[in-house]
Amino acid sequence: MRPDGRKNNELRDVKITRNFIDIAEGSVLIELGKTRVICTASIEEKVPAFLKDQNRGWITAEYAMLPRSTQIRMSRESTAGRISGRTHEIQRLIGRALRSVVDLDLIGQRTFWLDCDVIQADGGTRTAAITGAFICISDALRHAINKGLIGKNPVRDYLAAVSVGVVKDKPVLDLCYEEDSSADVDMNIVMTGSGELVEIQGTAETRPFSTRMLDDLIILAKEGIDRLISIQKELLGDIPGSIKV
Repeated sequence: MRPDGRKNNELRDVKITRNFIDIAEGSVLIELGKTRVICTASIEEKVPAFLKDQNRGWITAEYAMLPRSTQIRMSRESTAGRISGRTHEIQRLIGRALRSVVDLDLIGQRTFWLDCDVIQADGGTRTAAITGAFICISDALRHAINKGLIGKNPVRDYLAAVSVGVVKDKPVLDLCYEEDSSADVDMNIVMTGSGELVEIQGTAETRPFSTRMLDDLIILAKEGIDRLISIQKELLGDIPGSIKV
């Protein structure tokens, strides 16, 4: 039995509260079991220097964990004066993932910022952030269309992410912290609504794993991501082009 009694292919309870922050162009509180992440989207009317005069937009992300999002209080990274390697890696992951499903040529010379703040961590914070951030940017793009900033919906496909792993020799979906901390294999997978892979982050924590196990984990992740994307579709529409504006 898993710590919370779930089946090996079962997601934790998912709850998404849309428009959680009234003043943001897009916002959600996403909850997967005890993991809770607030995602907000903001529009900035400029792009990084490397995109100047290219008439092309940019999507980027920031990620942070509140000091008491974990069992023992963490120091704020701002106190140290720099972000950790883990935070930097996750921020880049979120940005890459979102850029993979949005046509940057259609959003003009502006930047869409996604801020993902973990208020309670129980495993899977980066995957929850990606799943929630997709809803945020979809709402922010809808806002931009309503304001006449963008003429066409640039979203090409849905996007979600989930963790998988090998715990006690069994592949399991959506690891909680207790499972994540003892897993033989720990993996985060990002996929589109059409089933294409965006990113695989996988590590053998105790001993190497086979390509057959990798295939099994990818199949298991797709099951979970399909369920997450079905929730996104209930909120946003059946296909990207049908997201109401």
